[in-house]
Amino acid sequence: MSDSTQLARQVVQALLDAGVREAVLAPGSRNAPLSFALLAADRAGALRLHTRIDERSAGFLALGLARTSGRPVAVSCTSGTAVANLAPAALEAHHEHLPWIAVTADRPLRLRGTSANQTTEQVGLLPRAEVLDLAAGDEVDVPVGALLAARGPVHLNVQFDEPLTPVDDWVPRPTTARPPAPASTPEPKVLARGPRTVVVAGDGAGPAARLLAEQAGWPLLAEPSSGARAGSHAVPAYRVLLGTELAAEVERVVVAGHPTLSRPVARLLGREDVEVVDLAPDDRWQPRPFPVVDSAPVWRVGDGAPDLEWLDRWREAGRSLAARVRALLRAEGDVTPHEVAGVVAGAVGARDLLFVGPSNPVRDLDLMMTPPPVDRSARVVANRGLAGIDGVVSSAIGAALAHGAEGRTIALMGDVTFLHDQGGLVLGPHEPRPNLTLVVVNDDGGSIFSLLEQGGADHAHAFERLFGTPHGVDLAALCAATRTPHWRVESVAELEHALSQPAGGIEVVEVRVRRDNRREIDERVRNLRP
Repeated sequence: MSDSTQLARQVVQALLDAGVREAVLAPGSRNAPLSFALLAADRAGALRLHTRIDERSAGFLALGLARTSGRPVAVSCTSGTAVANLAPAALEAHHEHLPWIAVTADRPLRLRGTSANQTTEQVGLLPRAEVLDLAAGDEVDVPVGALLAARGPVHLNVQFDEPLTPVDDWVPRPTTARPPAPASTPEPKVLARGPRTVVVAGDGAGPAARLLAEQAGWPLLAEPSSGARAGSHAVPAYRVLLGTELAAEVERVVVAGHPTLSRPVARLLGREDVEVVDLAPDDRWQPRPFPVVDSAPVWRVGDGAPDLEWLDRWREAGRSLAARVRALLRAEGDVTPHEVAGVVAGAVGARDLLFVGPSNPVRDLDLMMTPPPVDRSARVVANRGLAGIDGVVSSAIGAALAHGAEGRTIALMGDVTFLHDQGGLVLGPHEPRPNLTLVVVNDDGGSIFSLLEQGGADHAHAFERLFGTPHGVDLAALCAATRTPHWRVESVAELEHALSQPAGGIEVVEVRVRRDNRREIDERVRNLRP
């Protein structure tokens, strides 16, 4: 057995011991030892292997698998620029604390700095990753404990020398994943009911934010991917409410997770007359970009009766505004991107998964998603660590694969986001395929910019070239190239029908909407009052 084959098998065994049950492979020559070892583990039933031809897609596929499963996922590639293509996914894994492990092949140490083909300095190439540089030897210590405890990206850079192919078969030994020891729960701090308070739940806040709001009787302003947007205290259309007189009465905000979706929330958190308490401080997002007067990982509410009049005013105002928003959009005649988000939100149930893309789709979902009862709420996930459009198709496929047959998966995204990762639809005939409906809101360009300063009349002469970026791509033809079923719908009713009858496997539902009136519609929505 060659040293490289032995090293690769040691690495794969360590991954299995660390609980890896999904692995993504981008093939190459130098990582052939890893490829054979991963295939052997797949055939032994120790993990499930996914092969992709593009490293960036592979990295984000692993990210989606890790996000939904909560387990560490490995992605392997060859040397050189292949490693650099994993960097965007590594950054997202860092900012979301996802257990994502890059296993990259490298030339042996003697070839570094010699202009050898496909050789560069790979150690440190993946940002914010914990790095281990491994070379073949009699005893290679792959740190299973470090992999188990990882909360973010880990980079195993593995030096392989020729020969790179095995001469015998290998079956990994049985393993039982050893979960990291649970962290002790600190004593909760007491939060006085006192001031008029709202709870803001950003991405990843979890149910603790909802439970605190319900215990205290406070309004809950929860983003879709917070894991808290459900129950009787969640306020719909809260972003619009923050532009009304009611928001001026807020005296304290309890914030959890990573709120990023709206400027009204940012302005609320930055007000000098508002106290901000951090429900779950997290070094991913510290220090906060707003002043925090107190923070602790666990809180309980002090004694006293809840201010139900305060809560009822927010709930009633939210219901009234949500109804006014729906009426305004119906009057448009043409289907709007906001309505698309509302239909998608209504199509998922308690056993389902909704993956939502960045820019306008997640904000439209935030506006239109009616908070469901807790027992009927779907899980909503998104790449909100850096909120980029990188790899969203691949991330959604990974999330759907990890979700499995528990329920359906729908992904909502814009056309530019879809095109940015169209390679995610390139799957070989033997690859596992999830049941996933990709709803693509196609307005032929980047409408998010029309809502910002550069979308104003002063910049109209440059907007289309610099920001609108119309592309004119025929999405049906693009989908046909990868044999992906495609449906184009033109109305709310057609979209509801398409979502009620999924074709199975990966399918694309394209909804054509206008872009020229986006700024004007959003301005009218912002000016609504309860």
